[in-house]
Amino acid sequence: MTIDEIIELALSEDIGTGDATTLATIPPEAMGKAKLLVKDDGILCGVEVARKVFAKIDPELAVEIFMNDGAAIRKGDLVFEVSGRTASILQSERLVLNFMQRMSGIATATFRVVSKLNGLRTKILDTRKTTPLLRALEKYAVATGGGMNHRFGLYDMVMIKDNHVDYSGGIVAAIDRVHDYFRRTGKQLKIEVEVRNFDELSQVLSRGGVDRIMLDNFTITDIKRAVELIGGRVETEASGGITINNVREYAETGVDYISMGALTHQIMSLDLSLKATR
Repeated sequence: MTIDEIIELALSEDIGTGDATTLATIPPEAMGKAKLLVKDDGILCGVEVARKVFAKIDPELAVEIFMNDGAAIRKGDLVFEVSGRTASILQSERLVLNFMQRMSGIATATFRVVSKLNGLRTKILDTRKTTPLLRALEKYAVATGGGMNHRFGLYDMVMIKDNHVDYSGGIVAAIDRVHDYFRRTGKQLKIEVEVRNFDELSQVLSRGGVDRIMLDNFTITDIKRAVELIGGRVETEASGGITINNVREYAETGVDYISMGALTHQIMSLDLSLKATR
């Protein structure tokens, strides 16, 4: 789903048959201004989405931008000012804030994790643990905070996980079935396989035919050993039990990527406020 489609559905959900309060209290010809104020320190994200919301509600709304996505923000900063029909500003207010507060929270959380890896080559990835229908926004926010996007959905990468292995009758059988599927369909996608132990890792290294190995819930010591065994033959990814407090230790093992679902499903929204101004 595109960002424009998300906005369209969100406006339909919020406004429905009409903004009853605004229709009742604000004359249609009334004009006004409002400014977006920062109430938390962090990384700004969602300015361009806000611009799209305002344009969708009322193309005649004028938005003056003072800070852009990716900017470091502090309490008291002024992000933008919007002016035009008061009713249009009021109808836009909550959706703009909902998007920007969550996106800025994700960007901030990602930035804080990425900052722990200064001087190291390991990259931080997001996951598919996103809010249904909001994945485009949340993955954009991860990228704004300095992280990288993993696969977007089930369709753009093959990722053989534990259940696929168990249902397929083993990790080698699962890999072979993927290659058979590619031959039959003509598809060519990157292949990642999750391993749970060194036995599965040995089988994957013997079989080959994958682009990346995910070391799932390995200890830091075991990840270091696994990375040495893999020896750069394929990309490596660590996942499971990794937090901002231990992420640098995991990265110091030499693993290529660390994926963290918490970037999108365990974050605090940043506090922002859209306030009327004269």
